[in-house]
Amino acid sequence: MSPRPRLVIGTANRKKGQELAALLAPVGLEVQTPADYPQTLAVEETGETFAANARLKAAQQAGHLGRWVLADDSGLAVDALNGAPGVFSARYTGQDATDRSNNQRLLEELQSVPVEKRTARFICCMALADPSGQIRAESEGHCCGRITFEPRGTSGFGYDPLFEILEYHRTFGELTPAVKSVLSHRARAAEHLIPQLMALVDAGEWVVG
Repeated sequence: MSPRPRLVIGTANRKKGQELAALLAPVGLEVQTPADYPQTLAVEETGETFAANARLKAAQQAGHLGRWVLADDSGLAVDALNGAPGVFSARYTGQDATDRSNNQRLLEELQSVPVEKRTARFICCMALADPSGQIRAESEGHCCGRITFEPRGTSGFGYDPLFEILEYHRTFGELTPAVKSVLSHRARAAEHLIPQLMALVDAGEWVVG
């Protein structure tokens, strides 16, 4: 059996890495995480957009490791907050932010906002870089919903317990991983990226190893 093409998921977020690995499972790649490479970089997310940060993480990590790297940058944009927390979603309450502290701040800032104005969307941008650090594929996915008045459910991570999918009347925290894997912004970005990824493999540009 010939070895499978190897792809490193460029995120230190364990749960995000698990989601990405599951979304890519049907492709047949050998998916690895930063845990397989102790020498990975801590890339500073200085981009002003999700797409810019995804490119930074993919390109710098790929050039450093000499591997194909897929990185994503994603977050929550709340209409009543003019798109905040946006690219600062993971560190909304500072460098030592936790999911709990971020969710609490969001609820406090939306305290007086009525239900019809609590619309929001999750955004995910993905970038694939080759071992030289060149970006070879990009994609973007969105998922629209509404911010609840209190956390609901224990599944997922980040703002999932506050993000309600209107058609289901459930938050991502209440939906199963199987349902989220179809509806989420990350799933939609992966759906757009996979054909580009496979085209590189089929064209023989993806060197195994």
